[in-house]
Amino acid sequence: MLALFVLGQLGGMLVPWIKPVLSAVPFVLLLIDRKFLGFLRGVFMLVIGYGCLALQPHLTGVPNFLALLCGGFFTRFVATLVMGEYLISTTSVSEFIAGMERLRFPAAFTIPITVMFRFFPTIWDEWKAIHGAMSMRGIHIGGIHMAKIFEYQIVPMICCCARIGEELSMASLSRGLDIQVKRTNICQIGFRLQDYIVMLFCIAVVLSWIVKLV
Repeated sequence: MLALFVLGQLGGMLVPWIKPVLSAVPFVLLLIDRKFLGFLRGVFMLVIGYGCLALQPHLTGVPNFLALLCGGFFTRFVATLVMGEYLISTTSVSEFIAGMERLRFPAAFTIPITVMFRFFPTIWDEWKAIHGAMSMRGIHIGGIHMAKIFEYQIVPMICCCARIGEELSMASLSRGLDIQVKRTNICQIGFRLQDYIVMLFCIAVVLSWIVKLV
């Protein structure tokens, strides 16, 4: 829903309330789950985005273009990224696999997404390690060797991404995720009251858009 109506601007001007209401959903979920750091980080980026859009009419030339670019990027992408952060931080790989199998999703879809669940947290840990090691040597923004950032931070990070992706793919296959048989799982999954509430809300959004479209 966020990808369609917020990131893709599907509703347009037909239903102007869809974008702000849907954008608020991941932030409410973060607060309910006490993920305050992610909530504050997302709100900060949204404030920057809407601030740029507010300043854009008063600017000209290149500053006007940059304000429009930054404002459009943050207001469209932040809510979707925050929703992804909430999903990754609150859903284990086992729960995700169990849910996808319950929904009869093919392995060609489930396995890549499962690898991504492990990929981004691992990449973040690698980046912090590389950045910390290079910062001690003055290779950082504002450091005495700032010109070497690309060679000593970006290039190693690219190599780590390729290596980690291959290792996670092999680990997934070695655990039998590609076996075309019914798997057992000890995770307790299923719909609860709050899930039905969110589903009804999404259905209401789609129906509102269809009514305005017709």
